Amino acid sequence: MKKTLADGMFEALRLKPRRWTVTGAAGFIGSHLVETLLRLDQFVVGMDNFSTGYQHNLEEVRKSVKPGQWQRFSFIHGDIRNPGDCTRCVSGSDYVLHQAAIGSVPWSLDDPAFSNDNNISGFLNMLLAARNANVRNFVYAASSSTYGDLPGLPKKEDMVGVPLSPYAVTKYVNELYAEVFNTCYGFPCIGLRYFNVFGPRQDPNGAYAAVIPRWFATILEGRCPEIYGDGETTRDFCYIANTVQANILAAITENPAAKGQVFNVALGEKTSLNQLFGHIRDIVARRKPEVASMEPVYRQFRPGDIRHSVADVSKACELLGYCPSTSVDQGLAYASQWYMSETPQPVAS
Repeated sequence: MKKTLADGMFEALRLKPRRWTVTGAAGFIGSHLVETLLRLDQFVVGMDNFSTGYQHNLEEVRKSVKPGQWQRFSFIHGDIRNPGDCTRCVSGSDYVLHQAAIGSVPWSLDDPAFSNDNNISGFLNMLLAARNANVRNFVYAASSSTYGDLPGLPKKEDMVGVPLSPYAVTKYVNELYAEVFNTCYGFPCIGLRYFNVFGPRQDPNGAYAAVIPRWFATILEGRCPEIYGDGETTRDFCYIANTVQANILAAITENPAAKGQVFNVALGEKTSLNQLFGHIRDIVARRKPEVASMEPVYRQFRPGDIRHSVADVSKACELLGYCPSTSVDQGLAYASQWYMSETPQPVAS
C-alpha cells in the first residue's frame, strides 16, 4: 500500500490518544476500525448486539494487537434500538463511528420494518445520545444505494435518485436526519457513502460486497459461482483499508467545510462482475489449478440491484484529505490470504 498524507495524521493521533465509540464493532467494517484505532493506541468503546457481527471478529482483533493496546478496548453488548445502550456507549467519547445497521438490500425487501427499526430509529437514538454527550464529530456509514436510479456516472454527492429498496430509503433518511442535526443543533455529522467495501472478515452471507467472499468460498469448493444478470454489471469495489482511512479522517477533520457533509468512499474505478470473477478465479487457481477454466452460471437480475455504479471521490480527497491507497487487485491479493485460510462455511445456493 502506498503512503498517504493520512499516515502522518494518524501518527500524530497516536501521540495524543482520544476516546472513540464504534457501533457495530463486531462486524466486518467495525472490527477493522477497532483494530486500526487500537494499533494507534486509542481508547475504544465498541458496541454490538451480534445480529450481524461475530465474537470471532473481535477475537481476531485481540490477537492482532499488542496486549497493552487490547486493554484500551471495552465492549458493550448492546443494541442501538435501546436509547440507554446508546447513552452508555458514547459517554465520555470524543468521536463516534456509527457502523451498526442492517446492511442488506434483500433483507430489507423481506422485512422493511426490521430495517426501519435498526437503520432509522436506531440511528436517531445514536444521534441523540452523541449530541447529548457533546462528542466532537459523529461519523456514520451512509451508502451508495442512496443514488438509486440516478443515471450518469460517476456518482457525485449532490445528486440523488429514487431509492430502489427499503434499505436505500433508510440510508437516505439517515442523511436527512444528520443534516437536520447539523443545521438545527450545530451538531457535527459526516456521512460516508460506502461503495462495495471488501476485505478480511467479510461474511459470505453479509452485506456490501459479499459477492467476493462468497465467490472465493464457492470456487474453493469446486463449484461455479452464480452471477445475477449478464456479468456486465459494474461496481466500485473498495478495499477495507481505504474505508478505515476515510472514517478516521472524517472524525478528526478540523475543516469546517467538511462538517455536515456526505462523502463518497470508494476507489473511483469500476469493475464488472465478469472481471471480478476472472480475478478471483485466477487467484484461487494458483492453489487449485483445476479451477482455471471454470466459468460462472448466469441467473436472472435481482430486484433492487443497481446496474452500474462508480464514485467520484474528489470531494473526499479535497475536504478530508482522503487518498485511497489500495487498488482492487491489491485488495483481492491481501484479502485472499484470509478468505482461503479461513475457508468460510459453505453457503446455500
